[in-house]
Amino acid sequence: MHRPVDSFWVSALSSAASSSTAQLRGWLAVAALLLLSGCATFAPSPPEDQTNICEIFREQPSWYDYAQESEEKWGTPIATQMAFIQRESSFRSHVRPDRKYYLGFIPGPRPSSARGYAQAQDPVWGEYEDQAGSLFARRTHMKHATDFIGWYNARTQAQTGVSLNNPEHLYYAYHEGAGGYQRGTYRNKPHVLNAGRQVASLSSRYQAQLNSCQAEFQCRRFYQVWPFCRS
Repeated sequence: MHRPVDSFWVSALSSAASSSTAQLRGWLAVAALLLLSGCATFAPSPPEDQTNICEIFREQPSWYDYAQESEEKWGTPIATQMAFIQRESSFRSHVRPDRKYYLGFIPGPRPSSARGYAQAQDPVWGEYEDQAGSLFARRTHMKHATDFIGWYNARTQAQTGVSLNNPEHLYYAYHEGAGGYQRGTYRNKPHVLNAGRQVASLSSRYQAQLNSCQAEFQCRRFYQVWPFCRS
């Protein structure tokens, strides 16, 4: 005959189990927070010299590979892609629009859902994931940001006829959407006009610089064989 277990010990064991479960949940929550903050912590720092695409790619050679892949896939030149990203985020991976504060200290909502290198907003990012990206695409990763810009500009060209070699008007459509661009909404927005001109100027500068240094970033891997890896 088994001796019944004292109810005191049953209660004590149950309390200990509940305490352990609560502690485990707490540690899991802390680990999740550390993981999320770590993504931003270990992201590449913005380039020191953002006026020189050669120096940008020397700091981050993989960014050249990502932009080249996007150009080959979608047609937007590397220099234009990088000019877009410099304008949108200054190469900051996790940047988001500033919140509005009420009474100087009460945080309000952000003005938009824009996020990451390309400052893509939730609705259009969802379209990109469905049509060209994947569920694993991240706005905070340069590979996906360059691919997104290439995809978006190719769509702009198809919808509006804007050339992929016209960074100024590509940017207007990027900011206003294809419908807004066709309605000419950018014409009444001085800040958008100014931004488009700056993107065009920077794209031209980046292209001239890239012409002098692009060979550095081609055929640099052991499995790449000249002349097949050169564009």
